[in-house]
Amino acid sequence: MKRVVILGASGHAHVIADIIIACGDKVEAFLDDNTSIEGVSGSISEYKQYIECEFVIGIGNAEIRKKLSTLPVKWYTAIHPSAVVSPKVTIGEGTVVMPNAVINSGAIIGRHTIINTAAVVEHDNVIDDYVHVSVGAKIGGTVHVGESTWVGIGATINNNINICGGCIIGAGAVVVKDVEMIGTYIGVPAKMCGGGYSSTIIEALYCATLVA
Repeated sequence: MKRVVILGASGHAHVIADIIIACGDKVEAFLDDNTSIEGVSGSISEYKQYIECEFVIGIGNAEIRKKLSTLPVKWYTAIHPSAVVSPKVTIGEGTVVMPNAVINSGAIIGRHTIINTAAVVEHDNVIDDYVHVSVGAKIGGTVHVGESTWVGIGATINNNINICGGCIIGAGAVVVKDVEMIGTYIGVPAKMCGGGYSSTIIEALYCATLVA
């Protein structure tokens, strides 16, 4: 039996706790910087007190997950027993697969990604790190979803589509062509609302912040 510490104490974190228990493992503690939340054992900075445990991030925000993923701990991958996951799937450390999700043959799921309740990830997809595929979203075959993109509740992505990192695909949106500009996409078919930046520009801006 593994002892697991959850970073975060929101409702999302408690769903992850249910997965851990369903897998026969033990939730050792919830750590959250809001220590007034009932059941929180301490702030995230106190993680070293539990260094013998495994850790999972129970926070929906992709940028926070990305930041916390640099902690020098052993990461727990939480896959609910009711999820249907092909043996020919690769799943990165720290990823969470919720109840009744389906991940089909040849899919590659990145690190600290969320495949939420009843989401469908079809064959030969590449879902990069820190992505969130929300409740009931459906991703057709041979799709690439870039890092930190959020696919909203009930969204549908057609086969053979590429979506750049850092996007939001709105709830119920239907994506029928490649998404090459970072932004929020809504509607049927999905269209960007407001302005956006190309993935090349945003990558350059991100690198500049690392150098600064």
